Amino acid sequence: MNIVRNDVDSCNSTLTLTIDKQDYADKVEKSLKEYRHKVQMPGFRSGNVPIGIVKKMYGKSVLVEEVNKIISESLYNYIRDNKIDILGEPISNENIQKPIDFDKDETFEFVFDIGICPTMNIDLDTKDKITYYTIAVTDEMVDEHINMHASRLGKYVPGEKSEETSVIKGDMKEIVEEGAEKTELLEAVDVLLTPKYIKEAKQKKLFVGKKIGAKIKFNPVKAMENEYEVSSMLNIDKDKVKDYDRDFEYVIKEITNHQSAEIDQELFDKVLGKDVVKNIDEFKEKIKEGISDVYAADSDYKFGMDVRKMLTDKNKNVVFPEEFLKRWVRTTGKDPNKEVSDTEFNGMLEYLKWDLIKKLFVEKYEIKIEDKEIKDAARQDIAMRFAQYGINNPQEEILNAYIEESMKQKGAIEQFYQQAAERAVVAKIKEVVKINKKDITLKEFNELVSGKES
Repeated sequence: MNIVRNDVDSCNSTLTLTIDKQDYADKVEKSLKEYRHKVQMPGFRSGNVPIGIVKKMYGKSVLVEEVNKIISESLYNYIRDNKIDILGEPISNENIQKPIDFDKDETFEFVFDIGICPTMNIDLDTKDKITYYTIAVTDEMVDEHINMHASRLGKYVPGEKSEETSVIKGDMKEIVEEGAEKTELLEAVDVLLTPKYIKEAKQKKLFVGKKIGAKIKFNPVKAMENEYEVSSMLNIDKDKVKDYDRDFEYVIKEITNHQSAEIDQELFDKVLGKDVVKNIDEFKEKIKEGISDVYAADSDYKFGMDVRKMLTDKNKNVVFPEEFLKRWVRTTGKDPNKEVSDTEFNGMLEYLKWDLIKKLFVEKYEIKIEDKEIKDAARQDIAMRFAQYGINNPQEEILNAYIEESMKQKGAIEQFYQQAAERAVVAKIKEVVKINKKDITLKEFNELVSGKES
């Protein structure tokens, strides 16, 4: 067996494998003998089918199987032993490759294309400058988060007058104009609704500022978002909703209003844990720390994006085997005939550049990603999800339970490993480049991230 490499250009090569009979003959013979022991055929005892018949039945498929094993193993060993840094995997050449005849040929020649990984520039020093943006946490932000916690941990109490967020219970009765032939009117009892979720603004206003006993004339079909809500409200089939596009009288029986929790020790304990803080000032400080932690993660994310852009820009003229990569994506995809769009490919190429840069940094600085770093990445990911719902200081046991469950998901370990690796690389870059620190408002930060800064 022989392999010859031919460099087409700086990023494309071919590997030509020549496989002779002596490379596969013994393997094929051994495999056929194993087949013979398994073959069941009328007229022969199990394991005693003549080898000639076995060869006739399975010879070609066994030959193909053994040759493919030799190809796979030989390519892997050659690439490893010659330390060729490839992109993707070898794929069969479409131009040089000659037809293979497993029925007649004894020597087989296979030609494979390989994409060569280009040399990337990851050299950085203090001449390279990156701004690190810190979001200032204001008193207004702290108060807003406290009010959000108070609202979340509040309760519903009987109310005298309805508000937009009230839950109202009442009875409904269809209104029919005088002289109409219809005598049996549709009625619905104990109908619950919340003005906030009424679609039409005029009809929404009808339910705000009302007391128990108030009678409201409204059209549920116009008021509600969809026919499912109306059918549930009137207790009718969905396909009959259009027949009731008219006014109903709604009589309010009960009003329940949401009442925010008192900002006291009970709230402090529910948000942060028993006796973590003792007064409002300590509570505000803890809330501020929680907000700062969330924004620190946002700042790190923005910094990471800027680092990524700087390093990919340094390598913007690096040549990649683009046609090879497009063909490799097609051949390994679900639909080999589907062309890769330019937008899709360009996005993939940018990701590939950054992935290669990360790997080079990990190798250059001998960065080790331990289990602790992977779990810390999972913790940060879960904590950010909690923060999206205004929970900046989730209880440790709840957070740990979410982390354990997340890490069981398919592909989660690899995902968190990549996040940990990226954090480690960005941390290393912080040590190398010059950091210009800048405090900005949340609005300014969001404009930077969205690309709308003036």
